[in-house]
Amino acid sequence: MLTGKIKNQVDEIWEAFWTGGIANPISVIEQFTFLLFIRRLDEIHTQREKQAILLETAFTNPIFGKNGNDDELNYRWSKFKNLDPKEMFDLVKDKVFPFIKTIQGEDTAFAKHMEDAIFMIPKPAVLDRVVNMIDKIDMTDRDTKGDLYEYMLSKLQSSGTNGQFRTPRHIIQLMVEMTAPKLDGEKSDIICDPASGTCGFLMAAEEYVRSTHKDALLKPLNSQHFHQHMFNAYDFDQHMLRIGAMNLMLHGVEQPTVEYRDSLSDYGDANISEKYTLILANPPFKGSVAYDELSPDLLTALGKTPKKVQAKTETDEDGNKKKAKGPSEKTELLFLALILRMLQPGGRAAVIVPDGVLFGSTNSHKTIRKTLLEEHKLDAVVSLPSGVFKPYAGVSTAILFFTKTNSGGTDKVWFYDMQADGFSLDDKRTPLLKDQELTTEADAIDTKAAHGDTVPSELPNHKLNNIPDVLFRWFNKQGDAQRQRTEQSFYVPLQEIIDKNYDLSINRYKEVVYEEVKYDPPKVILQRIKDLQAAMDKGIADLEAML
Repeated sequence: MLTGKIKNQVDEIWEAFWTGGIANPISVIEQFTFLLFIRRLDEIHTQREKQAILLETAFTNPIFGKNGNDDELNYRWSKFKNLDPKEMFDLVKDKVFPFIKTIQGEDTAFAKHMEDAIFMIPKPAVLDRVVNMIDKIDMTDRDTKGDLYEYMLSKLQSSGTNGQFRTPRHIIQLMVEMTAPKLDGEKSDIICDPASGTCGFLMAAEEYVRSTHKDALLKPLNSQHFHQHMFNAYDFDQHMLRIGAMNLMLHGVEQPTVEYRDSLSDYGDANISEKYTLILANPPFKGSVAYDELSPDLLTALGKTPKKVQAKTETDEDGNKKKAKGPSEKTELLFLALILRMLQPGGRAAVIVPDGVLFGSTNSHKTIRKTLLEEHKLDAVVSLPSGVFKPYAGVSTAILFFTKTNSGGTDKVWFYDMQADGFSLDDKRTPLLKDQELTTEADAIDTKAAHGDTVPSELPNHKLNNIPDVLFRWFNKQGDAQRQRTEQSFYVPLQEIIDKNYDLSINRYKEVVYEEVKYDPPKVILQRIKDLQAAMDKGIADLEAML
């Protein structure tokens, strides 16, 4: 956990960039990332140098000064950080930055995304100030480095429209805990996020594995899988790829797969199919993609005919020709079809979708829901509070949990109506509970779950935060078999869902009990009003008598 001192240091670095002329939050984090990478390269070089001395062997794998190029030794963080600001600025801008864009084989998950990176720090004074502040941060501990970067990324959430890149951390953790990533030899999960952004889902999965499978991680086979195969991310935004790769690197994942890929496009034989055992995602769901840009099999999965549509033109009132709009499909539906293709048989997924996916009446909506229910196993639908993504989006959302089987398996679906997530549901999203209260309640539920106890129907903070209850009931779902439809969680049989046109909206199945409100007879209410009026008249008369 970050100390107040390090948080203050990060805040100062952010302010230095901001006041120095870099106003875009994404650009701030990118420039911060580049400097962290430069410092990291120097640390790796030093470690290898010390190891060579300790083993009394030749120093054969330097990062700086390869092939006898001694000028590169001046590019090291430990060398230039003490230079005069103007001299440092010129060296970093003209020498160091171009050099790190050519690095190959060193932390390749990050280095390979440097090709189109731009050095944006405008003035020597800004660079000097930021380098000095970064140098003072103790980054010897892996947890500190990871938390530091996560804290920097959290600032996106309070910096205008860029907050859209971040799914709330507690929602991510909920999805990870419910899917419970495994690290157990050949049974180990291969995790992917096809719309990764800053790799928040993979970070939460990494933290879960480290804390839950500590002993398993010590085994060489498991460790190799963890560092080289377990975490996979794809995005079509190079800025996000660089940030996500650095996020993974600072969390101690040595060689993750972080690659540029427009996941919905057609790559022919290179399309990813049946590769992953666990997919965690919050794919974009505010747009449509033209047919001619899509992988045909995704359209087929939505019941569409993937014909190659020839570009047509239409003429406006002035006689000007322009390209006519072709057919398109919603991204949220396409990503569900994509995820099913990417999963191995037996693979699981937790995906955030807008509520429209649950009850949409188009053929594509019905087809994907029917596929999940009848050809695979839809495990659960967790309805999220409508303010979860505020202030950036007020759309209502839900989490779908499903398993790819290719042979059906859904006999009933678990529904949970989450009404509170521990934060206010307005634009401010103010925490409603202290960290200590959250931890205490979660620990209490874990203890009860371990002993098979029944969680009280009304936890102390349940009205403010339903997440502990979601987790308990998810891992003890047999207790929900007899729950009434008036409760927050319950089961719905497959046939009932089919009869309602594959509708997955919880409101179609939840029963609402209306309490009868009894009012006094009108004569009694009128007499009460007369008594109040008489009291007011008497009060006014008493005041007049005092004048």
